[in-house]
Amino acid sequence: MVAWGVIYVLVGLLALRVALGDRRQQADRNGALAELANRPFGAALLWALGLGLVGMAVWRLSEAVFGAVGPDGRTAHMRLPALARCLFYTAVAWSVLEFAAGAGGGSGDAASRDLTARALGLPAGQWLVAAVGAGIVVTGAWTGVQAVRRDYYRQLKAGAMAAPVRRAVDVTGVVGGLARAAVFVAAGAFAVRAAVDYRPDQAKGVDDTLRSFAGTPAGPWLLAAVAVGLILFGLFAFALARWRRV
Repeated sequence: MVAWGVIYVLVGLLALRVALGDRRQQADRNGALAELANRPFGAALLWALGLGLVGMAVWRLSEAVFGAVGPDGRTAHMRLPALARCLFYTAVAWSVLEFAAGAGGGSGDAASRDLTARALGLPAGQWLVAAVGAGIVVTGAWTGVQAVRRDYYRQLKAGAMAAPVRRAVDVTGVVGGLARAAVFVAAGAFAVRAAVDYRPDQAKGVDDTLRSFAGTPAGPWLLAAVAVGLILFGLFAFALARWRRV
């Protein structure tokens, strides 16, 4: 969870720099990894980050196999999402370890466009891309609802947290969760638009999605707000590392 939080904090900081006028920054996972690699002991930190994400994948696999915390932790509607999260974190961990080994890099936006182009070329490709995009939109919206409802308390050892700590967790969980949801919804909407228009170039990765917020009437201020929200979500992940029931 600490590794997960580090990535969100770094992406948020890079997006904030973009909002403040530094257009050279790549505000996505690869940009965050490149930023980390340039720091003292950067190589060791990258390997530690990758191994931490491997731990996330293994933990989610254990939830899929043995069940999660809670009375309904062994039901199918808890195990199947855990398996999906395992696959997701396996892919993320692989990309981080590739980067640490010197084989990673590149643009997540270009990868998104290439993947969308290949998917559109399949039979019923437009429907497939549209369905995936719609799924991302729904997932993002639902995570935003969960953040507002503070559903995360079901997984936290709330009794071990002092009142000021709970208030701080609420700020990071709600505001950070909404910012994360906004990025998901926007990225999914771009994928749906790419499918409808049959234009792979309209699909966007995290970097282009974040930059699109600066193109709204709110301008860079909206991007800055989302960036701060992502930083807060990273801090929320640190709180989960400390107080989550596992």
